[in-house]
Amino acid sequence: NFSKTSKTPRRPFEAERISSELQVCGKFGLRCKREVWRVQYTLAKIRKAARELLTLPEKDPRRLFEGAAILRRCVRLGVLSEKDQKLDYVLGLKLTDFLERRLQTVVWKRSLGRSIHHARVLIRGRHIRVGKQVVNVPQVMVRVEAQNHVEFSSKSPLGGGRKGRVGRRNERN
Repeated sequence: NFSKTSKTPRRPFEAERISSELQVCGKFGLRCKREVWRVQYTLAKIRKAARELLTLPEKDPRRLFEGAAILRRCVRLGVLSEKDQKLDYVLGLKLTDFLERRLQTVVWKRSLGRSIHHARVLIRGRHIRVGKQVVNVPQVMVRVEAQNHVEFSSKSPLGGGRKGRVGRRNERN
């Protein structure tokens, strides 16, 4: 419950890192740098586990069991393809692979929002659902099987629900 979700950079004023983080924030419509650091931290934890498992012998039961679990999780999230079923490929994962799987990016790619920023507003406004569940957190990682079920909520005015405050006011006049 109290575990860290992000890690601040060692050098706070490194110009190259700051500019690259700013570009990532702009490209994926992130609110602040901490959202970048959170994803970097998750990626670092997954890569660290894979690195540790690669030091063990090939037939080690722990490597087989935990390695399969890491690969299965990465494939289910959609950051790794079905044919790349090796721990070496986990080490090759990049920050953008994970950011592409966020709900905000998926909503924008499916053309539900006009821009990446509009997609974030739609999600926060509870207009988007994944399956039957309304989701209002833009950084939710969308699984591969749930990707085709991202759509407008049935209660949302955009999804055929009751009109909003302004729409009802305009109907009266």
